[in-house]
Amino acid sequence: MSTMQARILHRPIERDWREVYAFASKPENMPRWASGLAAGFTRDGEDWIADGGPLGTIRVRFAPPNTFGVIDHTVTLPTGAVVENTFRVVPNGDGAEVMFTLLRQPGMDTVAFEADAAHIARDLETLKQLMENGEETSS
Repeated sequence: MSTMQARILHRPIERDWREVYAFASKPENMPRWASGLAAGFTRDGEDWIADGGPLGTIRVRFAPPNTFGVIDHTVTLPTGAVVENTFRVVPNGDGAEVMFTLLRQPGMDTVAFEADAAHIARDLETLKQLMENGEETSS
């Protein structure tokens, strides 16, 4: 068994971690900050279907709502490949820290890995800005 190269991308957010989790964990809100999902989601049973852009149609299954800040999700690509994503919101003082663990997938070159990391960093920054600018968690 081998491990994959990993990079943890994170951002502090000046807002209560529970409010950040409540907003970020709703698939309906994700197109507002996760640019890869800008076209939005359609619910399909326990899964969500999205246009993954150049990846094609993707199927996403999220961890159930929880009190631990876990927004892990499994993405099934059109090829049938499954990518496990770990995404957490944790307390950081009076605010939050959001953390996404990016794993370099088999066959992914350095350029693609770095582009993925930059993309995720931008999305986390967008989430930070939304939350710090008073985005309502009930949206």
